[in-house]
Amino acid sequence: MPGPHPYPLEPKVSMPDSATRFRALHSRFLVMPNPWDAGTAKLLANLGFEAIATSSAGLAWSDARPDGHVTRKRAIAHAVEIATATGLPVNGDFESGYGETPAEVADTILAAIDAGVAGCSVEDLAHDRPEPLYDVHMAARRIEAARDTIDRSGSDFVLTGRTEVFFTDLPDKLSIAVERLKAYAAAGAHVVYAPGLTREEEVAAIVDAVDVPVNVIAGLGGVSDDLAKLEALGVTRISLGSNLMKVAIGAFLDAATALKAGRVALPDMVSSASMNAAFAPRPRS
Repeated sequence: MPGPHPYPLEPKVSMPDSATRFRALHSRFLVMPNPWDAGTAKLLANLGFEAIATSSAGLAWSDARPDGHVTRKRAIAHAVEIATATGLPVNGDFESGYGETPAEVADTILAAIDAGVAGCSVEDLAHDRPEPLYDVHMAARRIEAARDTIDRSGSDFVLTGRTEVFFTDLPDKLSIAVERLKAYAAAGAHVVYAPGLTREEEVAAIVDAVDVPVNVIAGLGGVSDDLAKLEALGVTRISLGSNLMKVAIGAFLDAATALKAGRVALPDMVSSASMNAAFAPRPRS
């Protein structure tokens, strides 16, 4: 179990509405796309999505930085920006918790709760270390500290334990993912997540191994592109990571490359009128 918290937490009298709504959404299949700014978040809300998530890569690229070069303060402020723009619960992609120690991860969780973020993921990627992932026991201690902070705050904040093993060169990735996600669920994660799943047997193995909701990132090929199949396999939540931004930037670069070559090619261009309508203030009831 985690040691003493670096500073005392006072139980909250009322739980944040966004976190409560977000946790309730995990009782059924939830598709949670990832915008990269307030405008794209608002467009997703207009389409009827019930929750959205940030993308660490999307935020970093918007700031002209590589993924992994965003501060805790910037990441939380970004999540608040898109929550404010939409009124929807927002799940933060908070990378490795913006700290190595369990206490540092706990600080990130507390700051997110206080800011009104509905939930976040904490991954096990070990930055600036020789090994690609934190030792499984240290990774679980970090999740324990995050869950302890949530419980002591009185919030319904949703904690996702995430392993990045499929993006490493480690052998037997599926076995490692199952071991780690079981450990993260036992440590208190409300949801578990292994980005990079593309085969049915991978998804089924993880769903069968844990008794908490499982998130899968869509758009990586194979079964990850079949939402109906993922739901049938028992997946609870779908996110897209940076994939929506990559689609948009791909179209932007195609059009810009054509322009550089002396051609105007603007397929699928939306109208100014539709954009203005999307962002127009709604009349008060």
